[in-house]
Amino acid sequence: MAYVPPRLMTNDAPPVIVIGAGGHGKVLINTLRMLGRHILFVTDDSEGHHGKTIGGAEVRGSDDLIMQCSPDSVELVNGVGSVARPQARKEVFHRFKYCGYRFATVIHPTAVVANSAEIAQGAQIMSGAVVQSSALIGANTILNTRCSVDHDCVIGAHTHLAPGVTLSGTVSVGQTCHLGTGATVIQNIKIGLEAIVAAGAVVIRDVPARAAVCGVPATQMKAGPGTP
Repeated sequence: MAYVPPRLMTNDAPPVIVIGAGGHGKVLINTLRMLGRHILFVTDDSEGHHGKTIGGAEVRGSDDLIMQCSPDSVELVNGVGSVARPQARKEVFHRFKYCGYRFATVIHPTAVVANSAEIAQGAQIMSGAVVQSSALIGANTILNTRCSVDHDCVIGAHTHLAPGVTLSGTVSVGQTCHLGTGATVIQNIKIGLEAIVAAGAVVIRDVPARAAVCGVPATQMKAGPGTP
């Protein structure tokens, strides 16, 4: 699927429901307003958020409220963030895709995305991010603030690149990974599925699936995953 600029609020752009009233949801709401998208409401399974507003949008109740809307009448925006392997975010995506709902692809107006890049459904490319030629960005991924993804990179579904992550050319990142703030990956590296790269790490060799690495240069943590 070739990159298509985000739709503004036109007749073919349905209203959206944002899932998640935390920090990532707040940033997405601001972005959606900049794009001219109409937000019906926000959902969150934490009752403490119910009845409040976030970025001017009402947190109406739990995620079950979505089922009251026809899948053909709305798009969903996954506002669930992650600070480790993004399993919860992945589960939200699969739950509602199974029920026939579509997730909006959100691309901030200040992001730079090459025409030859391919962006899958539900991906979120945030403020100041750069996606270069022939990069492939998987479904339900987050490329957070000021990420840089160079040519021919492949990012698996449900992966989160935290703010300031830099990927050199032809890097492959598997599904459901988390790359922490400011991590750097040199060219031609492969990162296996469900891996964690700690904040500030410099990755100069391949990372096995489900491994956690940290440091400069990055080495595998012996005691299991730490804080990204």
